[in-house]
Amino acid sequence: MRVAGKGLIDRAAPLSFRFDGHSYDGLAGDTLASALLANGIKLMGRSFKYHRPRGVYSAGSEEPNALVTVGRGAAAEPNIRATVQELYGGLEAVSQNRWPSLGFDVLSLNDLGAPFLGAGFYYKTFMWPQSFWEKVYEPFIRRAAGLGGLSGAPNPDHYDKGYLFCDLLVIGAGPTGLMAALAAGRAGADVLLVDEDSRMGGRLLAETQEVGGQPGHLWVDNVLAELDSLPNVRRMVRTTVTGVHDGGTFGALERVSHHRGTRGDGVPLETFWRIVAKSSVLAAGALERGIAFRNNDRPGIMQAGAVRAYLNRWGVTPGKTVTVFGNNDGAHQTVRDLQDAGVHVAALIDSREDAPLLPGVQVFKGSVVSNAAGRHGLEAITLRTPLGEERIATDCLAVSGGWNATVHLTCHLGARPEWSEQIASFVPMAGAVPGMVAAGACNGQMSTAACLAAGVAAAGQALGREISVDLPQAEDDPYRLSPIWAVPGKGRAWLDFQNDVSVKDVKQAAHENFRSVEHMKRYTTQGMATDQGKNSNMQALALLADATGRGIPETGTTTFRPPYTPVAIAALGAGARGKGFAPERFTTSHAVSVEMGAPMVATGLWYRPSYFPRERENTWRDSCDREVGYVRNSVGVCDVSTLGKIDIQGPDAAALLDFAYTNMFSTLKVGRVRYGLMLREDGHVMDDGTTARLGETHYVMTTTTAAAGPVMRHLEFITQALRPDWDVRITSATEQWAQFAVAGPKARDLLNGLLDTPIDNDSFPFMACGDVSVAGVAGRLFRISFSGEHAYEVAVPARYGESLFKLLVERAEALEGGAYGMEALNVLRIEKGFITHAEITGRVTAFDCHMERMISAKKDCIGKTMAQREGLLDPDRERLVGLKAVGPVKQITAGAHLFNEGDAAHRVHDQGYVTSVGWSPSLERYVALGFVRGGMARVGERVRMVDHLRDVETVLEIVDPVQFDPEGERVRG
Repeated sequence: MRVAGKGLIDRAAPLSFRFDGHSYDGLAGDTLASALLANGIKLMGRSFKYHRPRGVYSAGSEEPNALVTVGRGAAAEPNIRATVQELYGGLEAVSQNRWPSLGFDVLSLNDLGAPFLGAGFYYKTFMWPQSFWEKVYEPFIRRAAGLGGLSGAPNPDHYDKGYLFCDLLVIGAGPTGLMAALAAGRAGADVLLVDEDSRMGGRLLAETQEVGGQPGHLWVDNVLAELDSLPNVRRMVRTTVTGVHDGGTFGALERVSHHRGTRGDGVPLETFWRIVAKSSVLAAGALERGIAFRNNDRPGIMQAGAVRAYLNRWGVTPGKTVTVFGNNDGAHQTVRDLQDAGVHVAALIDSREDAPLLPGVQVFKGSVVSNAAGRHGLEAITLRTPLGEERIATDCLAVSGGWNATVHLTCHLGARPEWSEQIASFVPMAGAVPGMVAAGACNGQMSTAACLAAGVAAAGQALGREISVDLPQAEDDPYRLSPIWAVPGKGRAWLDFQNDVSVKDVKQAAHENFRSVEHMKRYTTQGMATDQGKNSNMQALALLADATGRGIPETGTTTFRPPYTPVAIAALGAGARGKGFAPERFTTSHAVSVEMGAPMVATGLWYRPSYFPRERENTWRDSCDREVGYVRNSVGVCDVSTLGKIDIQGPDAAALLDFAYTNMFSTLKVGRVRYGLMLREDGHVMDDGTTARLGETHYVMTTTTAAAGPVMRHLEFITQALRPDWDVRITSATEQWAQFAVAGPKARDLLNGLLDTPIDNDSFPFMACGDVSVAGVAGRLFRISFSGEHAYEVAVPARYGESLFKLLVERAEALEGGAYGMEALNVLRIEKGFITHAEITGRVTAFDCHMERMISAKKDCIGKTMAQREGLLDPDRERLVGLKAVGPVKQITAGAHLFNEGDAAHRVHDQGYVTSVGWSPSLERYVALGFVRGGMARVGERVRMVDHLRDVETVLEIVDPVQFDPEGERVRG
């Protein structure tokens, strides 16, 4: 089916490939679709619902039918559009959605049951009997669902992500986009030109028209050569802009290795780009639409523009005898191109009464195609003329119902397109995307000359300056069409080829009162295929308008959402696999801790030492007890670098903290630290921590390890969405500082041996902070305690962290102390009743933690109003208490539930639960925190602890949460 002398493929570079187990030959420059057509293969897939035979329909990313799986084993990729997949030697592809073979598909029996499987059948069918759902309906639906299938093996391919910035982003490299990029590039702007095709030029590669006195594709080559010579212009092929987002940000998918026979060497399969552009030009062109008639889905029925593309770009004729059916002059151009190439054209059928005649071909004016015959390939058509019906033998029908402007990206921020009666299509609404100018065919300018001029004008408008570029001469014929959406008649006329949605389905939806275009879409599944309705939505909504007696503008469109074309989840989450999904984050002391034999435990994404074992210690408890003793009796050192550290600066920094925290921070003096509580908008506790005021407009907030990310997002939400008027900047500085707790009676002695300026209780009292010099290194010192002991946290730039940790541990050991890990830290804080996320689980309020007085009455804060709801202040709520064992069994287990003595251990009698437990060597018993109904009002009462999971039961006494040094004298010593 190759046509001599036609196409832009390399006839000197043959390639061998396989499809459904059979070997074929193609040429360099082919797509899989063009190579299959060249080999006479028309049947390429099956539809989703009825498994009807389907052939290639288009020549681009809008293809609904020719979806294949490329590759084998773990590397197999389903739902690849054959029209986009470039051919390479050794390519292996298989058809989808069929069994046992493409030619003989058992599930094509569904087509016989079509009268029972119409629009919305799934809402009406799988209702009775109820027991059938789990045993019959659901298993059947699951087996039938989907098109291509994944291998089930881990994906071996590599995906990447990247970031690009530019003055002007030009989307689409047809005549409009090329002129926009050329004009902006010559004007000195930083230009990024992207196109989803493997070769730039757009429709100029598929047409025979001339531009500037030379064939269109040669003019394209000259423009590309000039663009490549400009250092301020970057071109990206195989890159689809998939979405438009706030702030001039665009998502784009680059297919990096899909056209290569070998993968690896660190080259990704795909790269997902985040592009930030000051302005943009949308030059996405237009998509040809079809005309619905009976059996219009037969393999061999294609878009007329696609037939020209396969002929002129790939040198392939989709049929030996081609018939053309259209309602516009583009259909006539298809006939001329086919005739010039020597391809037999059986007839031109034009629905317009005033259609012009063409020499050398029979023209049926005022006529339509009413039916098509042939199962696995088109064999004949029936046309309806003013004189009656005729039958024409043909193996290819080129159909053109006009062109739809590609408005999708202009709608991603919520704008709706506007109806243009002139071209019978929707066009972008002006200002739909800030900084974006739509130009060319996507804006309703359909001639090549108009597109070239629009590209230059759009570049100037986007950049805010006047740009003058000489325009080449090009085709400027007016766009003439007479809209026709469907041919009336019996039988099923198809709209959405992939989902098997027919004209009858749309009318039925309207009849059953699904009159909204969005409701119709969901009721019929129209436009829910992988092409997202690019080929069928316009026809469907026009037919819905007719069925409901409304105009097309009144009927409106469905909502266009990202992505513009399907994007693999692996590409969106590039790098987020394995360690990339859950990265291991190590503190600066990690290597030293491992050398000391410490088992490392995950806390959030960080790894922290659980304990530091010594010789002759038989269990972790032996090590933990020793480390607790360090802090209570001498001095201990703990790496607390994992705590979130957020730097907050600006004139409104204090206002932000007052709004985010329940208590006041604007009154905090410079050089002091304050404990703060943060609520969610629903009034529940989000996090707690300390914030230090280092300067008049400079604060450093500390969060828990687990909440560092959520708190940062919370603050960004406040500053961006709630109070964008505030002049304040927030920066995550967690990784920039290595921070160590030095706690115990000898903590100050240890630090004074390292500080260049020693401190005392007067110069550095409890809750003080400030800049210090640590052995000549500029650092920060905070006098805060999470252990209830005289303690400090010293911070230095991260590059000094390992060295400082070694020095601190060495000097602590000289003072009969040493390093302590997470187990000891947990015991220390439970003894003092300090909460962590074991207590603030997301369902706990400040009232539950006895911190309701921290909600300032002098100001507003996030969550304040919701925290005052009556139910959240009920004295009978589960509130924080301390617990100690008084029964024969002295063990307490976290997660156990509490019941009144004498009550059965059933849910209805539940009185609370245990949150945290540790063995206290200082008190020589287990200490625990938990929540009990009534809280502190029940101190002294006994409750029964039941742990069904560990089979532990005992009696506990409710005590004050602070079980060690309740007066707090040690922390201020």
